[in-house]
Amino acid sequence: MIISLLGYMGSGKSHISKNLSQKINFKLIDLDQQISDEHDLTIPEIFEKRGEIYFRKEEKRILEELLNSAENLILSLGGGTPVYYDNMNIINQKSKSIFLRASVNTLTNRVLLQKNTRPLIAKLEDTDIPEFIAKHLFERNPFYSQAHFTIDTDSKNAVEISDEIIKKLDI
Repeated sequence: MIISLLGYMGSGKSHISKNLSQKINFKLIDLDQQISDEHDLTIPEIFEKRGEIYFRKEEKRILEELLNSAENLILSLGGGTPVYYDNMNIINQKSKSIFLRASVNTLTNRVLLQKNTRPLIAKLEDTDIPEFIAKHLFERNPFYSQAHFTIDTDSKNAVEISDEIIKKLDI
């Protein structure tokens, strides 16, 4: 079984996927890390040197390779992954998809802690981030909402969310 965790940056995909991986003993793959490793560049460096279109093509290629695996995997997807090409259809066909939903306020508080490592918001003023997130969520929610399951992450820790995922997937 492949479990794909999706949601906006700051929704907890990386943190929750680590916890879930330990609990159910599935191999964990962070899609952005996989892309970064294959190119020997950070995601911000890929965006800067090659551009977003190149990044999205590589993201799709590597996503498809991973989704064709016979291994039990947890895939932690990039926030934009479900939005491009037909990625959301492929994710739903080849895995159990889980949308980790969080409020704009929660997302803002979380991404501000890592602002410099987030290419989409690194150059924004802190006061502009809530509006930026709200606009992005409005655009991305039609894709995120296609996930097999949605879990609200506000006011929950990784253990509670992992347990909820395990229960929903009957693992």
